[in-house]
Amino acid sequence: MTVSLNNPVSAELDATGLSCPLPVLKTRNAMKELASREMLRLRSTDHGSVKDIESFCNQTGNDLVSSKEEAGTYEFLIRKR
Repeated sequence: MTVSLNNPVSAELDATGLSCPLPVLKTRNAMKELASREMLRLRSTDHGSVKDIESFCNQTGNDLVSSKEEAGTYEFLIRKR
C-alpha cells in the first residue's frame, strides 16, 4: 500500500477479469487494511460490480466517492469510514 501526498488513493485493487462475487469480496478484504478516511481505487470488468460496490458501500458506511466506466472497465474510488 502506497500513500502519496499528490495522490489521495492509499491502495489500488485490480479485480479485472474476475466475476461476481469476487470483486466485492476482494474489496471488503482490501478495505480492512485501510485506516479511517483512506481511499481505495478498484478496477473491475464485471458489470455486476456497479450495483455490488454501491450496495457494499451502503451496507458498510464507506463512501463511494466516484464511479466511472471506460472501455468496459469500471473504476471506483471508495473512502473508508
